[in-house]
Amino acid sequence: MKTVNKSFPKVDGISLVTGKPVYTDDLAPRDALIVKVLRSPQAHALITHIDKSRAEKVPGVVCVLTHKDVIRKPFTRAGQSFPEMSPHDKFLLDHRVRHVGDDVAIVAAEDEKSAEKALKMIKVTYEPLPLVLDMEKADTMPPIHPEEEIKALAHFGHDPAHNIAGKVAFELGSVDEVLPGCPVVVTHTYKTQGQAQAMMETQRTFTYLDTYGRLVVVSSTQIPFHVRRILGNALDLPLSKIRVIKPRIGGGFGSKQTVHSEFYPALVTLITGKPAKFFFPRREVFRGTTSRHAMTFNITLGADREGNIKAIDMEGIWDTGAYGEHAATTLGSAGKKVLTLYNKVEASRFRGKAVYTNHVPGGALRGYGVTQGIFALETAINELAETLEMDPALLREKNMIHKGETTRLYNMVTKGAGDEPMYMDSCLLEECVRRGKELINWDEKRKAPKSEGQKVRGVGMAISQQGSGLPNIDMAAATLKLNDDGFFNLTLGSTDIGTGADTVLTQIAAEAMGVSMDKIVLYTADTDVVPYDSGAYASSTTYTTGNAIIDAADKMKEAIVTAAAAYFETTEDNITYEGDQLICRDPVDSMTLADFANKITYSTMHQQLCTTGSFVPKKAAPPYMAGFAEVEVDLETGVVTPIDFVGVVDCGTPINPQLARVQAEGGIAQGMGLALYEEATYTTTGKLIQDTFMQYKIPGRTDLGTIRVELLDGFDETGPYGAKSIGEVVLNTVAPAVADAIHHACGVRIRQLPATSEKVFMALQGKS
Repeated sequence: MKTVNKSFPKVDGISLVTGKPVYTDDLAPRDALIVKVLRSPQAHALITHIDKSRAEKVPGVVCVLTHKDVIRKPFTRAGQSFPEMSPHDKFLLDHRVRHVGDDVAIVAAEDEKSAEKALKMIKVTYEPLPLVLDMEKADTMPPIHPEEEIKALAHFGHDPAHNIAGKVAFELGSVDEVLPGCPVVVTHTYKTQGQAQAMMETQRTFTYLDTYGRLVVVSSTQIPFHVRRILGNALDLPLSKIRVIKPRIGGGFGSKQTVHSEFYPALVTLITGKPAKFFFPRREVFRGTTSRHAMTFNITLGADREGNIKAIDMEGIWDTGAYGEHAATTLGSAGKKVLTLYNKVEASRFRGKAVYTNHVPGGALRGYGVTQGIFALETAINELAETLEMDPALLREKNMIHKGETTRLYNMVTKGAGDEPMYMDSCLLEECVRRGKELINWDEKRKAPKSEGQKVRGVGMAISQQGSGLPNIDMAAATLKLNDDGFFNLTLGSTDIGTGADTVLTQIAAEAMGVSMDKIVLYTADTDVVPYDSGAYASSTTYTTGNAIIDAADKMKEAIVTAAAAYFETTEDNITYEGDQLICRDPVDSMTLADFANKITYSTMHQQLCTTGSFVPKKAAPPYMAGFAEVEVDLETGVVTPIDFVGVVDCGTPINPQLARVQAEGGIAQGMGLALYEEATYTTTGKLIQDTFMQYKIPGRTDLGTIRVELLDGFDETGPYGAKSIGEVVLNTVAPAVADAIHHACGVRIRQLPATSEKVFMALQGKS
């Protein structure tokens, strides 16, 4: 292969590092109205009176909007394929607020100072309502969503009368029959916190009306086509009247899979006819968008004394906050993409519910529920190993899925899978574990913790899988156009959120067409111009969009051969396409692709060759990872210091090994933040305490220790050139591996993240 499995630099790298104006705010019109949002100081209340008259009189203010000025129609902000799997429980503005930071009013002014002044002039009277702050008790509390208009298009047990946003349940075999016969049973409760996406660029959008009166939305989003549909629904506009354009994105991590910043300027532009822009200040990102869902899982494992796991029972509660965005789907991922790791059990059961609370809404974040489920299950597996006095790696090797195996769970939880088993023919998880043990010197370090005075070191491990797109749900398309001089335009609806996806997809197109990368000119994410793509989520871009590109390329090569046969006045089977050259075998003749493209464009044929391909995943193609952590614990302070983390990843054939490795390193860093540093806590009145980077601590490079990543040489026959995904799987093993390393070092088991120094210190005191 000429371009695939090669480490090319990012195609947009120079533009980004030299500060070219490529981001949303760089491109906004200078005369755009500045939009600001008044946010609720109350966690749950009715707005009994709102007076905007003084605000409207502020010089420079163009409009002030409240719930009385906008359409009342329920919708979901979650960017998912239609029919949306999240309940329609949000209104553009409402007379009820459901969390601190909920939107109350919109101000648009000619400058920021006037907009800020007007916000302070709006007088709001609130009638406090009962607070629902404990997810364990949410279903017994008064409803947060009593309104009759809200609805669910997909049936996930939506029961707002009992504060339930969704339920997920499935079972293989009978856990209740198998567990009593297990001589070894381990039962514990595990908790993970809300986690902020903490991307560098906050959510931001500008809007204007084009010369035909259509609404143009330029936004930093992962989901341009979903934005168009969601805006059309919320604003009651036909989709033909909306165009969405995505510039470069300064990070997303799932935060921009939910529609947040787009509504406010769109409303202002539709009402005033003027360009408008809105961006989230960092504090409003914390209070007014979404975070990872906090969760509690009760896990029960049953095994025999030889370490054969017989039954796994997972029961969870998901804090979806004020709105049910991504509630049931992240919860479902915590089961279906986690339990399938252990395919030799006699019985598996998953039960979970996502409940409404008066917290900041939960949403999409890298790992999408699998992260929480993996922490719970893998920590329980490590505790089972301790009970059995067995090496945790050996316990997994006996029970985890291996290459060529399957589990009926895949068919039970994968829509449209049917009865035919899905075999994991490309699974290299066993090799991930073997190689990871070797790299971290597991057998030697696991024998006994290494102690130096008050500091002691330990090692821990975990395994994980994820998905590569959503089988039978999401779709991507790609269009190739052959231009004069022999270069191709590649137009895609996919979005590069900083991952290097544009580079990877250009490599795939170049490989498929047999040309160099400079012959592929990429254009992405303008809903008027490019073919449909579900968006950058579910680890889908390389796998799903990459396969769509190959489909388009195959069709393009057929079209070129057909046109060349007509040009040479011969049959198609007499023509060979070799990338930069076309060969006619009889009579012997040849022509460069550039000459051919010029001739069919300008001379006798006058033909434009353009092809579109598409792809929908039909089966699971999970990537796998084994993660190994070494930490140092200070016995006097409880401080945990990461020393070394080894991640061995099976992502099939990496299209761009360097970019894949960077993805893995970044995911491990985010996982370390979840494990040790990042915390989301609330006051008794429902206010998020950590709402700036002064309080919310994400790890810097010096906080991470050594990170080592190795990509195995794999191949999945369903992926583009053998590739599977890598974007999310790399985060999931970190927290359970770190938690086990802490326990190995000092005997303290942390079951509630993050493992802060205070928690470790207090546990050490209790132990002593």
